[in-house]
Amino acid sequence: MRRVVALIAGLICILFVFYTIRLLVVTAFLTRTRAGGGGAFVGAIAFPLLAFFFGWLAVRAWRGARPSAHAG
Repeated sequence: MRRVVALIAGLICILFVFYTIRLLVVTAFLTRTRAGGGGAFVGAIAFPLLAFFFGWLAVRAWRGARPSAHAG
């Protein structure tokens, strides 16, 4: 079950990486935004954070829970 969660989180991570790259290309690295296009700046912050979070989640889920040194 953890591997399925890791796979889904990894795919979501890739999606947000794509969205980040696409946003930066379309807006020429945020130099050409339209009037009232403040959402581009929000996306430039939110998309990489979400990509990082889902990437971290995918790695943690793939590796699984490690046994504690104090367990036993």
